[in-house]
Amino acid sequence: MALRTFVKISSVNNLSDARYCAGMYVNVMGFALEQNDSNYISPQKFKVLSDWVSGVEFVAEFKNSHPENILTTLQDYEGFTFIQIEEEAHLQMLLNTNYGLIWKVELEKIERLDEVIMMAESLKDGGIVVLLEGDLSLDQSVKAKINELSSKCDVLVGFDITAENVNELLEETQIKGIALKGGDEIKPGIKDFDELADILETLEVED
Repeated sequence: MALRTFVKISSVNNLSDARYCAGMYVNVMGFALEQNDSNYISPQKFKVLSDWVSGVEFVAEFKNSHPENILTTLQDYEGFTFIQIEEEAHLQMLLNTNYGLIWKVELEKIERLDEVIMMAESLKDGGIVVLLEGDLSLDQSVKAKINELSSKCDVLVGFDITAENVNELLEETQIKGIALKGGDEIKPGIKDFDELADILETLEVED
């Protein structure tokens, strides 16, 4: 079994998500490493979770931390291959590390896509993957902008994705893949996977 496209799972904070998503052959899992984040994962908990899964890569997710603090934090963890940040100004400072970079961009309006498109060439040159999130709907005008951006650099879409529209999104754009979010367990070991599972099962293809 495999998935039709590249899939990132963000904000993983429990073993249920980690094991399920690894079993569904997602590509990367993201873990929040800032202590003030509600999904914060300590070095000890990350080791427990990562020891249970195989075949996936791990993303260290940060919001506002300075690059120096990011690299210091990562000294306490083993196994991360990507860093995800939100501050555009921090991209240049992290380009020459041994980590792949994911830049999370919040889309409050469609015009923000035009600004990112203008940066696409330099993002591609830096090997930076753009993760688009926000409150926009995946209507035709938004998908047209995403298609333009994804023709110039690697793009992950992390908003307004459903089992009903995910294949259409892949057919109408050139995106690298999608990003979905993990969530809290109802209680340890028990979780409602319905929405996440529906999307992943829609993407399943035979080997």
